[in-house]
Amino acid sequence: MIRTGVIGYGLGGMAFHAPLIAAVPELELAAIATSRVDAVRERYADVAVTDAATLIADPSIQLVAISTPNDSHFPLAKAALEAGKHVVIDKPFVNSIEDGEALIALAAERGLVLSAFHNRRWDADLLTVAKLLESGRLGDVRLAEFRWDRYRPEVSSLWRDKPGVGSGMLADLGPHLIDQALLLFGMPEALSADVAVQRDGAVTDDYFEIIFHYGVRRVIMAASRLIAAARPRFALHGTKGGFVKHGLDPQEPSMKIGGSPNAPDYGVEDPANYGVLTLGDGTRETVPSERGDYRCYYSGIGRAIADGTPAPVSAADAVAGLRIMALARQSSAEGRRISL
Repeated sequence: MIRTGVIGYGLGGMAFHAPLIAAVPELELAAIATSRVDAVRERYADVAVTDAATLIADPSIQLVAISTPNDSHFPLAKAALEAGKHVVIDKPFVNSIEDGEALIALAAERGLVLSAFHNRRWDADLLTVAKLLESGRLGDVRLAEFRWDRYRPEVSSLWRDKPGVGSGMLADLGPHLIDQALLLFGMPEALSADVAVQRDGAVTDDYFEIIFHYGVRRVIMAASRLIAAARPRFALHGTKGGFVKHGLDPQEPSMKIGGSPNAPDYGVEDPANYGVLTLGDGTRETVPSERGDYRCYYSGIGRAIADGTPAPVSAADAVAGLRIMALARQSSAEGRRISL
């Protein structure tokens, strides 16, 4: 097994990286760098608790997963790569395209695996949508909407709501939505976007809508913190029919409360949240969701390190997402469509 260390034990480290690493046979959760010693001990009695510098310097650690505030991603990843470690970085990877390209070059020079944690490729709903698209039952999709709504009208003290590079909703949820859209439909011909601050007292963006243009097709990615009645998570409309799906994948809430990714019902969605396919003749059909499974990501990382297979998410894909976000901010500021 590949000895792995996690830097950071906030939501990302606690609810995603640590439990997933501990669950897959390819990896061993060996150390966690955090000041939250008691929180780690509640779930991982035998895992070393240390600081980031010590973890990176440990010669026995082969893989480092970084789940810290966005402005620390680049220096930590650079230090880990220079120490000969393979690296996974939580979204949004880094705060600039230049930093992302520098890490890609460094990893290539050292022959190391570098990947972005775009776990949402293994959401139950996305896997269901991908299977439905492959089946051809929707025909040629002309409109696809990817929405991630929340109702959080109060401005928090978390980094997402504090001014600075890498803060705001676009940097928080944008990477996942953009990655999912690119995965299903590829790079668009052009994009247009609206990024705004809507909540009273907010200083970082808490609303965005990005439109990808592919000829007559439109793909919309949107999120807001002021939606009490959430819109469909996915809505796809094609020449043969449409598919509408509400609700969010169940894996995150399960792991937040200590659920095991190896539990029999892990990633299995409540039938109440299944999507509905409506065909052109009005026929309606409930579509059972595929089983979500974030373990696929870290199993893929283990194979990439051990066997040299491609990483499950390339760092280049993450940088492509950074470019899209930069162009979205430009489009919003200038009020125009931008060609890609």
